[in-house]
Amino acid sequence: MNTRAAAVQELERKLGYEFKDRALFERALTHASVGEGAVSVANNEVLEFVGDRVLGLLAAEALSARYPKATEGELARRLNRMVSRKACAQVAEAIDAGPALRMSGSATKVGARERASVLGGACEAIIAAVYQEGGLEAARALFDRHWGALLDADEHTPDRRDPKTALQEWAHAAGRTFPAYQVISCTGPDHAPIFIVEASVAGFDPANGQGTSRREAEKAAALAILTREGVV
Repeated sequence: MNTRAAAVQELERKLGYEFKDRALFERALTHASVGEGAVSVANNEVLEFVGDRVLGLLAAEALSARYPKATEGELARRLNRMVSRKACAQVAEAIDAGPALRMSGSATKVGARERASVLGGACEAIIAAVYQEGGLEAARALFDRHWGALLDADEHTPDRRDPKTALQEWAHAAGRTFPAYQVISCTGPDHAPIFIVEASVAGFDPANGQGTSRREAEKAAALAILTREGVV
């Protein structure tokens, strides 16, 4: 057994799922670099697309069960972390997916096998392949086994993101346009100005924030909306 074959076998063991359709599993592990763009080589890009949606459903299901009293905005914030490329890459690293991936020699030489974007995409492709072959129950078992630790960690992780980023993600999850910011006033001396900025999201009341710079006032205004709406 060669090195990659052993890695694939070990990956399957850690997944806790044995594929009957070996071609499907192989496709989930095949990076787009294989064949250097040859159309005849089936890679995992479409499976990544499917896996992203399957993962989103499973994460939403798990989060709504764990936090039945949470607001939509809070659930959306937690879901964004659970399905992020970073989270998927962490799962891929935990199950040692990297050595099992099939990719071109040139991609391997530049370190693609260790990149979070590649690992995260492969993780999404794998969960899609499990879903396509074993159905939603098999995919849910995979999620529970390998995303459970992330779910537990998220419960105790304070949100340290920039409030503007958090507001943008919340607005997007709510189906709204990006937040808008408007300077209401700038007073005080040049060396110590005081900015007041209004933040607004379509469909919600605006809120004001104050700071010694425009950016700080924008962050304060964004935080005011997030706090009022129960997101943070």
